[in-house]
Amino acid sequence: MDFWATATVLFKRWYVTIPAFLLTVLGAVGVFAVAPKTFVSSSALVLTLPVTGGSVPSDPKFPNPRTNPLVSFDQGLSMTSSILIQALNTPQTAAKVGAPIGGDVTLKITSGGTNPELMPATPFIVIICEAPSAELAHGIVVRATELAQKELHARQRQIKAPPTTFVTATIVVPPTEPDEKKGSRMRSAVVAGGLGFFMSLFAAFAAESFARHRRARRLGMATQLEPAVRNGTRSLAGRQG
Repeated sequence: MDFWATATVLFKRWYVTIPAFLLTVLGAVGVFAVAPKTFVSSSALVLTLPVTGGSVPSDPKFPNPRTNPLVSFDQGLSMTSSILIQALNTPQTAAKVGAPIGGDVTLKITSGGTNPELMPATPFIVIICEAPSAELAHGIVVRATELAQKELHARQRQIKAPPTTFVTATIVVPPTEPDEKKGSRMRSAVVAGGLGFFMSLFAAFAAESFARHRRARRLGMATQLEPAVRNGTRSLAGRQG
């Protein structure tokens, strides 16, 4: 059936199409209203070396030159970032900061990319949390950021690194104000609207099919009764004659 034939059926059965369309709109609005809200908060840290570098001079009379930590990035920082991300991306760590296993909270700790193969490429640590409330999302990001700094310090103490060479996790993006993620709710509403639209088409064509079937049945009954009517008319005319 082409477009114009479909449009003709829709306009012809307007008393079915319009209520179905209104129900579709109300259904989509209802799905959008009752769909669970999701809020997103994030933060970012960068690992930096101390100004005296990552090593202790063998001769105290000739200390390491002082450098700017923001221009002293090397592969070692990227590897440290990767190790720290792996340590933080555990169910136990998520539960510790308030994102229990099997809950409705999603906590992601990455290097800023979606490709795991590129994880050691940058010294960044990006923390993203999705939660059903703004306060929960922000609080988890704050706790995860603090935990990342503490975990970095603890691991350097564990391997007995000289304190003057400790790598620092500097916050470059503080925990952001939670922003509502409307994409999932909007997708749910669009899906509900699409299903309702197809249901309205189905209702219109069902009404058209029913009307045609009833019309054909009436014509069939009339065709069957027509010979009997003719015979009755003839017999009546003969009697009168």
